Amino acid sequence: MNQPGSKRENTTSVPYLNRTPDYYINKIRPQILASFNPEQITAIQDILEEAIPKHSPKIVDLRLTVDLIISRFYLVLLVGKERRRGQREYPVRGITRIGNLIAATLLLIAINLLISAFIFLFLYLIKSALGIDLFSGEHLSDQLKKF
Repeated sequence: MNQPGSKRENTTSVPYLNRTPDYYINKIRPQILASFNPEQITAIQDILEEAIPKHSPKIVDLRLTVDLIISRFYLVLLVGKERRRGQREYPVRGITRIGNLIAATLLLIAINLLISAFIFLFLYLIKSALGIDLFSGEHLSDQLKKF
């Protein structure tokens, strides 16, 4: 903890996730910081400690940027343990609950299909590398051309 009157650290290059209560206290002008007693500074630090979000590990942390011709979008998918306290400000009812259920179902189906396609492709490549011919005279590329 920096006491009033101590040398202030350079606070412009601290990454957001590494900011501590001291980072924010050092942003206070020195003459105002000098007017606080140690008990007040400790109380401010305690409140800042609670207010600063804590990093938690995620099971899935997918961050994508989609560049289109006229604009740029980002997609973030995070899956992790629920750490928020309390309830939502509003209850999820009716159409919102149905929409959430449909979105979750579609997302799970899409993930399942994607994983299944990768497994199928991986097994097909192994089969081809080993020279195993399951259907004589026909290959996947032939079937795709017929389709």
